[in-house]
Amino acid sequence: MKIIIIGAHGTVGQTAVKALSDRHEIITVGKTSGDIQVDIEDVSSIRAMYAKVGKIDALVCAVGHGHFGAVEQMTSEQFMLGINGKLMPQINLVLAGFDYMNDGGSFTLTSGVLNRDPISGGAAAAAANGAIDGFITGASVDMPRGIRINAVSPEVLEVSRVKYDGFFRGHQHVSSEAVGLAYSKAVEGCLNGQVFIVE
Repeated sequence: MKIIIIGAHGTVGQTAVKALSDRHEIITVGKTSGDIQVDIEDVSSIRAMYAKVGKIDALVCAVGHGHFGAVEQMTSEQFMLGINGKLMPQINLVLAGFDYMNDGGSFTLTSGVLNRDPISGGAAAAAANGAIDGFITGASVDMPRGIRINAVSPEVLEVSRVKYDGFFRGHQHVSSEAVGLAYSKAVEGCLNGQVFIVE
């Protein structure tokens, strides 16, 4: 299969690359790295990426960012960072991608743990994650031409333990291999409308 992986050089994206690259043609995409550069917050940049790559069999998005901070101090603008930085880019990748996705292909998005197991300061990220999971469920029943849509929702990776030290007390960190297997299941499996939880 010909697979676009957005965020291929990031911690989570690398798990997808490792899980899929031995069997498939991978086009790595990032904001400043990879085979192709794209600004996923800009729909015109997303469309240009698709036009450059052409027809594909799968797309994996493993990027996104948002604001972390106490709810009582959060502004609407700060809250929208997660909507514009994680939710809408992934939705736009789907909406703009139908013309380039082959019959029977798949979109795999990435949410995360915070809407299931929240931490202090994580309300905006939790909202974005929950919206992604909801989009997967709702969109799956309308996908055309046998195209599937799923999400991977991982806990914090073991390799990121030091980076996030103190923020995820009591959380079970997960292996990169386990997250990679979830991407493999989403892309190479047959399920549709699923959120593959890794915890």
